[in-house]
Amino acid sequence: VQLQASGGGLVQAGGSLRLSCTASGRAFVINTMSWYRRPPGRERELVATMTKGGRPTYAETLKDRFTISIDVAANTGYLQLNNLRSEDTAIYTCASNAWTATRGSNDYWGQGTQLTVSS
Repeated sequence: VQLQASGGGLVQAGGSLRLSCTASGRAFVINTMSWYRRPPGRERELVATMTKGGRPTYAETLKDRFTISIDVAANTGYLQLNNLRSEDTAIYTCASNAWTATRGSNDYWGQGTQLTVSS
């Protein structure tokens, strides 16, 4: 399973952005899709997770501004980021736990997409 993240860029503080993560491969089923971020000089942190059953969980400090969703038919997950702040500047990475007939359930990671919020 390959994950392709996109949508990062430069945004002014207070602005909004939507990140996308598209999964591709042969005969797979997404169990969960998650977004992580790594701010400059800091450790990677979990931002949000969505299960295939549609249950989102968020980092407590982000749940009021960020929204995770998934389009199961398109194998694409989204992260809507609103009211962005300079501290949201980070490399955002998507990850998925997916099932394949050959490997069972495994974790897969996409490449990161840079989001820079200017104040």
